[in-house]
Amino acid sequence: MHFSIPQTAAVPELQARIDGKTKPPGSLGQLEKLALQIGQVQQSLTPSLERPHLLVFAGDHGAARAGVSAYPQEVTWQMVENFLAGGAAINVFARQNGLQLQVIDAGVAHDFGPRAGLVDAKIAFATRNYLEQAAMSAAERDAAIVRGAALARDLADQGCQVIGFGEMGIGNTASASLLTHLLTGTPLADCVGRGTGLDDAGLARKQALLAQAALRASLPPDADALSVLAEFGGFEIAMMSGAMLAAAERGLLLLIDGFIVTSALLVAARIAPTILDYCVFCHRSAEPGHLAQLRALNAEALLDLGLRLGEGTGAALAWPLVRAAAAFLNDMASFESAGVSEQG
Repeated sequence: MHFSIPQTAAVPELQARIDGKTKPPGSLGQLEKLALQIGQVQQSLTPSLERPHLLVFAGDHGAARAGVSAYPQEVTWQMVENFLAGGAAINVFARQNGLQLQVIDAGVAHDFGPRAGLVDAKIAFATRNYLEQAAMSAAERDAAIVRGAALARDLADQGCQVIGFGEMGIGNTASASLLTHLLTGTPLADCVGRGTGLDDAGLARKQALLAQAALRASLPPDADALSVLAEFGGFEIAMMSGAMLAAAERGLLLLIDGFIVTSALLVAARIAPTILDYCVFCHRSAEPGHLAQLRALNAEALLDLGLRLGEGTGAALAWPLVRAAAAFLNDMASFESAGVSEQG
């Protein structure tokens, strides 16, 4: 599977433009790095962030019924209904911050029928139980990636310049833990957290089940990312990987949420490493595996609020900071224009 994502080229005038604003050099900290990144992604001294979207990909996991989550599988489709009714945290934050929200059924174990606001991209009614067999076939995995890519390209064609990524799927922190373990080499125990709120006994059970799944698959340490994705991924994770790759290929800025979204990025970055140039890491999740992901990607998160909800909430909360970075680059006076003396 091939995606052509160019490495973002340096724009020498960008750093000079940032340094020339009426402030001591570097005094806006991470916002200056972010402004530089946005300008380089768009190859522009005056970047714009038009028609921002936040995509929430929903899918179910066959392993969820084996006890890897504190919540029953039915919560996935019930939460999709909550998204469609406008009542979830991501609805609140997206509305507050001017993000257009789209909900995508990548593989929920429920028949929604035609619904306003729901994109039907269903591959199947949940993945298979990876404790017993691969979660998806190669054909299903590839179909999910292709459908995700098509969604991102459609938005790019409509003038969208920014896509934030979110997800919903009971059991998907377990899937993300296995992907993280195999794609970063981090010990499995350091990749497994409490997810939706497991107690100590539940966490121990989850760790044991995931160790059993890893043993069943017995993938080599250098297994390719697509094989790992087919063994342990979710349809929502695979579809996010495809959407990320196509969005970067079209020059969009990617807002990366927490643990599950970053597991999709781990796959995408193996396929096209230059995708990382286009990614804003919005927050550091309270899930322990997210730290392993950020380290593996050499990434620095904008926020650290102890979030572990998912849905794209971290991306929505970081969006005002992204806008602020572009705004100071575009609108803040320079020493020259303001008639302010520069540092001696």
